Amino acid sequence: MASLKDLKNRINSVKNTRKITKAMQMVAAAKLRKAQAAAESSRPYADGIGSIIVNLTHSMAGVSDAPELLVGRDKHGTVLLVVATADRGLCGGFNTNIVRQAREEIATLEQSGKTVKLLLIGRKGREQLERLYADRIVDFISLKEERTLHVGIARDIGNRIISMFNGGEFDTCKLIYAEFKSIMTQKPVSRTLVPAAAAIDACDNEGEPATDRVMPGFDGAIYTYEPDEIGILRTLLPLYINTQIFSALLENQAGEMGSKMTAMDNATRNAGDMIDKLTLTYNRTRQAKITSELIEIISGAEAL
Repeated sequence: MASLKDLKNRINSVKNTRKITKAMQMVAAAKLRKAQAAAESSRPYADGIGSIIVNLTHSMAGVSDAPELLVGRDKHGTVLLVVATADRGLCGGFNTNIVRQAREEIATLEQSGKTVKLLLIGRKGREQLERLYADRIVDFISLKEERTLHVGIARDIGNRIISMFNGGEFDTCKLIYAEFKSIMTQKPVSRTLVPAAAAIDACDNEGEPATDRVMPGFDGAIYTYEPDEIGILRTLLPLYINTQIFSALLENQAGEMGSKMTAMDNATRNAGDMIDKLTLTYNRTRQAKITSELIEIISGAEAL
């Protein structure tokens, strides 16, 4: 049985841990409000660009010289998976759920005969995926040193993806991240970046996406573009890719803070429960020790 001193030290240790987890919960809650507002603000812009891509795709039906970033190619059957996770832990199953989605995607693609390459964003995703897929990782990007997310980060990642595509290193690109639903829910999703028009083909009969989130906006109307569709797409497609990446990073940031807030709240509650149990054990041990000392004193007095 642990001594009273050991129990007291353990109680103090758990109390200190509870203070830390409570502070981390409050910090995550403060960051969550800002991250959630940023993620929600980015959605209309990302959806607006997506709706233009949808209209352009329909207006260019049957065009033979459509940009490959729009229609894609299948020369080698190589798929690039961009997996975005967090650089820090202590956020529950947030990173694990994204990695699980990536592993399922890899298994499905390889079973269909595709070659998979990985571009990883975030240290936690790399730590988990390199154990099984180290030979498939072609690049790693850490955002740990970035104090705030900005468009330049997404632009650099997008330029890297476009450069790889132009170099013939892959045919199709998918982005895997966690879409922020609420503080309690962050849903891992897989969205096609290249070809940009693939989201249209993912729709089912009711207009809902099968695997990708389809951008709204195609209403069947006929639009006239100036200068022309191909000229617009040369500028719009890289911007579309950068926007989707930036929106995904913002969604990830909000999801990470929400998951961390929930995890730290649970840790604080568990620490409180442990303190109560340890305090009860401490009091019982102390009472037993006092009773034992009283018995010894009374027994000694009776022996005199």
